Amino acid sequence: MIRILIADDHSIVREGIKKLFTKSEDIVVAGEASNGEQVLEILGAGGIDLLLLDMSMPGLCGEELIKRICLLNNAPPILVLSMHNEPQIALSAITAGAAGYLTKDSDHEIIGVAIRRVASGGRFIDADVAEKLAFERDSTQPALLHTCLSERQILIFRMIARGQSLNAIAIDLEISNKTVSVHKANLMRKMGFTSNAELIRYAIANDIL
Repeated sequence: MIRILIADDHSIVREGIKKLFTKSEDIVVAGEASNGEQVLEILGAGGIDLLLLDMSMPGLCGEELIKRICLLNNAPPILVLSMHNEPQIALSAITAGAAGYLTKDSDHEIIGVAIRRVASGGRFIDADVAEKLAFERDSTQPALLHTCLSERQILIFRMIARGQSLNAIAIDLEISNKTVSVHKANLMRKMGFTSNAELIRYAIANDIL
């Protein structure tokens, strides 16, 4: 039996995933978490064979959370189930230590296949994302600036580009204003921007709002 922990801050998503496996003979939902701190607490207690992880949750999340999980004793394999289909986010998750990456529009049969493969020590990546990664690696064109950003930095990048203030972003993500400011400073430095106007123009030009 594969005991999974569902980590997603939306209860409707967790309920939907649980319904997928109510009649499964080899997969059981053994726990739920809505933020990174809960994930670490539950995994610390043991008894989980696979973590099904959303990349965007309040507080500690994304690649930062994945790295923390990988430091735990007997950490279970991580299968990311995300709304993001950008290849750079998938690559960041895999690089941080995730064993698989799926998007939330995947068929439920695919989710089951991915869980079984990752739980048995294998790897799995969404076919569309894998195709984008392959073409991106084969391209002779220079990489877009935003591909150097972490998942959290891309999220904040989008929120700034949409006109949200740092205070509003901090409230939405349930983190401090100082943390948002640090993320903004880092992403501006990585992308070579000196103003919000440059950031917004880039976001519009590259259709990543």
